[in-house]
Amino acid sequence: MSTGAALRIGNASGFYGDRLPAWREMLDGGELDVLTGDYLAELTMLILGRDRVKDPATGYAKTFLRQLETVLGTAQERGVRLVSNAGGLNPAGLADAIRALAARLGLRVAVAHVEGDDVKDRAAELGLGLPLTANAYLGAFGIAECLSAGADVVVTGRVTDASLVVGPGIARFGWTRDDLDALAGATVAGHVLECGAQATGGNFAFFTELPDGARRPGFPLAELHADGSAVITKHPGTGGAVTVETVTAQLLYEIGAPAYAGPDVVADFATIRLAPDGPDRVRIDGVRGAPPPQAVKVGVNALGGFRNAMTFVLCGLRIEEKAALVRAQLEDALGPEGLEFALARTDRPDAADEPSASALLTVHVKDHDPKRAGRTFSQAAVELALASYPGLALTAPPGDATPFGVFTGHAIPQGAVDHVAVLPDGTRRHIPPPESGAASSATSGLTSGPASDPDTDVSGFIRQDTIRAPLGVLFGARSGDKGGDANIGVWARTDRAYEWLRAELTVERLKELLPETGPLRTERHELPNLRAVNFVIHGILGEGVAASTRFDPQGKALGEWLRSRVVDLPEELLP
Repeated sequence: MSTGAALRIGNASGFYGDRLPAWREMLDGGELDVLTGDYLAELTMLILGRDRVKDPATGYAKTFLRQLETVLGTAQERGVRLVSNAGGLNPAGLADAIRALAARLGLRVAVAHVEGDDVKDRAAELGLGLPLTANAYLGAFGIAECLSAGADVVVTGRVTDASLVVGPGIARFGWTRDDLDALAGATVAGHVLECGAQATGGNFAFFTELPDGARRPGFPLAELHADGSAVITKHPGTGGAVTVETVTAQLLYEIGAPAYAGPDVVADFATIRLAPDGPDRVRIDGVRGAPPPQAVKVGVNALGGFRNAMTFVLCGLRIEEKAALVRAQLEDALGPEGLEFALARTDRPDAADEPSASALLTVHVKDHDPKRAGRTFSQAAVELALASYPGLALTAPPGDATPFGVFTGHAIPQGAVDHVAVLPDGTRRHIPPPESGAASSATSGLTSGPASDPDTDVSGFIRQDTIRAPLGVLFGARSGDKGGDANIGVWARTDRAYEWLRAELTVERLKELLPETGPLRTERHELPNLRAVNFVIHGILGEGVAASTRFDPQGKALGEWLRSRVVDLPEELLP
């Protein structure tokens, strides 16, 4: 890939199951140099692992292959390179399938893939137990090697999401491992693009303010420059919007401390600068980088057993007593082991309709015995139909148990991973890890940000008149899952509101507003350039998304719950 003008990189998928026509929409919507697609998440790796147990020839995102059938010829005709992590657990298999597809379509397509992330066969040696899947998060230099060798399509296994953007940047601009600021800037741009329409108004706190109410937001693209700076935008005429706030929201998604560690660089999110650059254009620059850590993250999925759930409808009076009766009856029938009871008080007093008069009691069971977690459990629930509380109803018939997985994150030396770029001609090129000893920690030279409560002087607000109103009147939020943890990033819309947010929303105050977080270890980090604070709540999702029995198992609505809480807001801040 030649150096020169800005590299236009689009995104057409944020997860396995995203909008199917997006690849066609992005190719037809405007000029691109590279089109990427992100298909992998912790839960996705578990799904692909189970697929591959049934059929070793699978293990990749099958929808990507179907999408590619409709766009491969167009991409080749227009010179758009395609880069995706859809290879999952079998990137070589997907690369072969793409070659077969191209031959069937009468196309000559140079296909390459990146492998080496799968360390399952060495799990015992690396201290990872006996997992279903074990994959290291590779960096971007393997992708760059494939593109530099002339690949039209590059598919990978588990790379960091941002690597799909960083790799093309390396190939275009010739960055080396010493170009830390450029790598960091591209990492930030990749983090914005990786979740697709979330950067253009999808899942946006103030969605009603967007031109079309986020009815069908377009997918984003980045104009990436040689210094690592970028402009985030979208194709003309597509829905949603690209604003400083939509970009801020995505930057706060699923992050921890400002020192954002990856296998190629540690990007300092505290140094990010955002500025409008015209309609639907936001410039990102100023990002600083430091050497990556000596260790690389490994995501491990193991089978945790079997699970099932039944939901009881409790209507009218004495809701708590009705729930207690069900609990006692099921524990008598099954024993208490592995049972979890969650009562959602969706009922209202003196309700005008039956749904509004009803609460929901969901009973979960987890067990290593599929029979106890299966029909033994669900039939025990059904057998209460004529022998429990008045008005008993269930939302579904009895069902069998399903297996569930447990996700854990580990770290192994970067040198323990054999990162390989398999070029279009079959040549295997090994990608050396960063120089050992380059950095003693993931945060070398970067801003770690306060992880405790601030000591900001709030006297300027103390005597102000206040109004009781939801926090979300003034502040946006976005939340998401990180294994068994979740984050909530909260941003202010003005500098003055950020002063109040930084002073008021402490860890202790968060625990008051979200009582579920009370007993959990919680970190707090400040991002002044984004007018934001970020909380990391450890353990709120238990053993990960696949094992969680929370009402919101991925923590996606934690931010909206927080925004709905009523607080005393200074009157001067209100519009």
